[in-house]
Amino acid sequence: MDATTAPHHIPPEMPQYGEERHVFELMQNMLEQLLIYQPKDPIPFMITHLQQDNDNVPKIVILGPPASGKTTIAMWLCKHLSSNLLTMDNLMAQKFSSLAAVAREHYQKMKKLSNTLLVRLIQERLREEDCIRRGWILDGIPATREQALMIQTIGITPRHVIALSAPDTVLIERNLGKRIDPQTGEIYHTTFDWPPESEIQNRLVVPGGISELETAQKLLEYHRNIIRILPAYPKILKVINADQPCVDVFYQALTYVQTNHRSNAPFTPRVLLFGPMGSGKSLQAALLAQKYGLVNVHCGQLLKEAVAGESKFGELIQPYFQKEMAVPDSIIMKVLSQRLSQQDCIQRGWVLHGFPKDLDQAHMLNSLGYQPNRVFFLNVPFDSVIERLTLRRLDPVTGERYHLMYKPPPTLEIQARLLQNPKDTEEQIKLKLDLFYRNFLELEEFYRQATTINADQDPYTVFEYIESGIINPLPKKVP
Repeated sequence: MDATTAPHHIPPEMPQYGEERHVFELMQNMLEQLLIYQPKDPIPFMITHLQQDNDNVPKIVILGPPASGKTTIAMWLCKHLSSNLLTMDNLMAQKFSSLAAVAREHYQKMKKLSNTLLVRLIQERLREEDCIRRGWILDGIPATREQALMIQTIGITPRHVIALSAPDTVLIERNLGKRIDPQTGEIYHTTFDWPPESEIQNRLVVPGGISELETAQKLLEYHRNIIRILPAYPKILKVINADQPCVDVFYQALTYVQTNHRSNAPFTPRVLLFGPMGSGKSLQAALLAQKYGLVNVHCGQLLKEAVAGESKFGELIQPYFQKEMAVPDSIIMKVLSQRLSQQDCIQRGWVLHGFPKDLDQAHMLNSLGYQPNRVFFLNVPFDSVIERLTLRRLDPVTGERYHLMYKPPPTLEIQARLLQNPKDTEEQIKLKLDLFYRNFLELEEFYRQATTINADQDPYTVFEYIESGIINPLPKKVP
């Protein structure tokens, strides 16, 4: 592009393509790999990196004190994500690795593994095909700051770090009841997780080093180290309270590792707000437009403006308005397309409400290239919608709008002259709600990445939820 010419008219397809294909993140990841490994010939290196296609596979570190359940959580995540679990024990147990043999011999003599050997074992394991394709989960590694820095130095960068936390008294009590199945390696507990099968019960063994004194010593060592490890992962760390049912801890961990971190990529919001009449779409759109400079696109208002402005589309719409008939989708799409294709919508982004109202309209919107990247369903109970709309009133003298519950008129004189819009009667509202919910399920299926928000609360609380959904990456749907 000619840098002396402004503004540049960028087709809407360009930023949409970049966002959908994650082009910015792709380039960022390749640059990181080049700087870490510094290959002599960058081109073949980048080709190999792209062929591996593993930028989004699990790369997880799980840390936690003894008896916090980190191994159990790591195993469950490993099964759920079809990834590879890496522990100090299974790293040393690799059969066809000469380095693992050296590590086993070293461990037998010294009763511990040197940081250098451990990091080399991890590096060797991560080069294997299954770790490249399916990712990895490090259980309890790194255990010291030195290990964390050595791992970072050789270019091993986790995408998510989970640190489990619980009071020491709880952990000591848990540890005393721990039992291990020697055949499967599964961990059970005499109080919280006792197996129902008598066959498994009979073969469970008490692991070594779980006495109260030994556990307290291990906890003391863990606390000394963890406060120096966590600062190494400031932007990818999630601390989870482990003093709750293991299933709850697991789902919190799973939700976190399936969430992408906020990207540095340029992002132009294209927001779609759905909801029944009275759900607050217009207010939320106005708040978004005011705070983020988005173009507020209300489909019904666009049609009225086209008629008022006596445009060529207005002439087509006018007869339908006069007869109080629905404007055909083909005309609506022409008006909407004209607005969304303007430069302010392309550059600043938009928030659309009042369209689409059914599946056909949603397909038409997508076919013309106006695909939203954030969709929100504002959910309001039927009774709340009736309360919000049937109590609305208009002062015919001043034009002021009131609500008999939320914004009552200041005097009896004003109250006496208030009028209700015929469209706000309970019968009319029920008809429109029935129509909305008939189409809602199809739209919900069409926009699978949509976020449902309880809109039956303070509007500024609702706005905070919407704002969070725009700023943060879309979470992956848990199967």
